[in-house]
Amino acid sequence: MMIERERRYLVRRLPDGLSDGNHIAQAYLMTRPASVRVRREHDRYTLTVKTGSGRKRTEIEREIDADEFEAVWEVATELRIQKRRILVPLADGHTAELDLFEAELAGRQMVEVEFDDDDSLASFEPPDWFGREVTEDGRFTNASLARYGWPEV
Repeated sequence: MMIERERRYLVRRLPDGLSDGNHIAQAYLMTRPASVRVRREHDRYTLTVKTGSGRKRTEIEREIDADEFEAVWEVATELRIQKRRILVPLADGHTAELDLFEAELAGRQMVEVEFDDDDSLASFEPPDWFGREVTEDGRFTNASLARYGWPEV
């Protein structure tokens, strides 16, 4: 178990020189009171449980095999997210995780940054290509996007 420290933003504009990134497919078994999901990224499969909200959440993540992923993917047909994730190094040493959504959320973009400690979480200054911060807005979690779609902004 770990505490995930993260801040989430809409995207004002895409930075130059982006790579192709990695395709991610995730399906949720439930989104409340905890989110429970499976994820496929390349040949890595994980089961994740997240509780809490905002900047600090509890996260439990375990590797699973492809068959276990497929078993959940087949039943979680209504709560899916597909996206391309591009890792963007930032000048302060952090890495931005830029998500370009696909399928039902095609054209939507969000960026997240994870932190090792509370001080760096609190003092982070986003680059100018980041848009409005939505960390505390639960409508912008991937679990909520899977259930309700993109909220009106």
